[in-house]
Amino acid sequence: MREYNAMQIKSYKELTVWKKSVVLVEEVYCCTAKLPKEELYGLVMQARRAVVSIPSSIAEGSRRKNGMEYLQYIRIADGSSAELETQLIIIKRLYPHVNVARAEQLLDEVQRMLHAMRRTLESKIRLTRTPPSEYNDKE
Repeated sequence: MREYNAMQIKSYKELTVWKKSVVLVEEVYCCTAKLPKEELYGLVMQARRAVVSIPSSIAEGSRRKNGMEYLQYIRIADGSSAELETQLIIIKRLYPHVNVARAEQLLDEVQRMLHAMRRTLESKIRLTRTPPSEYNDKE
């Protein structure tokens, strides 16, 4: 596969999905700060770990030299977003006084962007792949 320029950006910091995921980190930290102290090593740490993983994976993937590696990190970010989605559902059910609506809205936006980014990367990878050479069996 030819060398791949990660979506023609100079820095991951230019990506809207990265910027929005950092805002999501801030929002989740605010929400989890309202949870009881006994959740510090439970939901608080789990939600914070998952949310920080989203922009971190986007950033790490953007530094990779080929599209397949970048795509893998976008998939990891998407997986972390699903973890966070589950944790927000649990927080809502166990602690209804903690308002996670803004975090859910941001997460939905980030997930949509990650899915679009994944599809774009998959398309670009398909276009840059070199077709296999045909065998010429000459005996």
